[in-house]
Amino acid sequence: MGASMELRQLRYFVTVAEELHFGKAAERLAIVQPAVSQQVARLERELGLRLLDRSSRRVTLTGDGERMLREARAVLAAADRATEVAAELAAGQAGVIRIGSSAGLRERLDRGLSALRKAAPGIEIKLNSRPPGEQVEAVRSGELDMAFVRGPVTAAGVRAIPLWEEPLSVLLPSSYGSDAGVKLVDLAALPLRLPPDDPTLADRLLAACREAGFEPLTGRPVTNFEDTVVEMTNGSPAWTVVYGNACESGEEPLWMGPFDPPMTVSGQLVVRESPAPPCLDVLVRAFA
Repeated sequence: MGASMELRQLRYFVTVAEELHFGKAAERLAIVQPAVSQQVARLERELGLRLLDRSSRRVTLTGDGERMLREARAVLAAADRATEVAAELAAGQAGVIRIGSSAGLRERLDRGLSALRKAAPGIEIKLNSRPPGEQVEAVRSGELDMAFVRGPVTAAGVRAIPLWEEPLSVLLPSSYGSDAGVKLVDLAALPLRLPPDDPTLADRLLAACREAGFEPLTGRPVTNFEDTVVEMTNGSPAWTVVYGNACESGEEPLWMGPFDPPMTVSGQLVVRESPAPPCLDVLVRAFA
């Protein structure tokens, strides 16, 4: 998809596809017919696809055109919804903002949502927790208005705004703990247990272990953190990682604390790239 493709081009294409006539599409759009033809042709060039079959008698959709029509309608619907939500927020009117969240962000959310309510009184806030990849796609499609995601975001159609750096803490058998923190290389013989739906954490740790000179042993996935702690406490030695500052080291046989040297991941606010909500500065101030 061409980087310069515009919503206007999609809207013109959808109108022509629905009318199957350039003249009728131009009337519906209240513009001249050559402008419609020019923009649709430009869209085809940027996509490298032929979307319409044109003849002196009729216009028909190609197979690529039919598939593109479904996608274009979805993009336009999301853009229209985004404009409505942004307008409500900017005006401080009653509305709903849908926020994608992740585990371990309660303190930041409490603080940010309190600030957001002061900036936009009467707004209704709906939180939605799902894996990071699904959150980004939900923002792109308009299902979510914004999301908090850890790690890099490279998806098209969204904008990621870095807001914070979050430390990582390690939980492991007490014999590995140290007041100075735990060195990764000392964990080479211990299985690493991680949640299956957090590729950011997995990629961060895999890269760090390789930099330390070893491939981590793969332990069973962490599907429930409390169950994992019970298993590790009762004879299943392993190490796992949690977001945030270390809590109290606790009692035998487990220890929780920082890495040596410390490890962090970035936290980002993800919004649609276009149209960006006019209230974006309010959101950034609230949750930074």
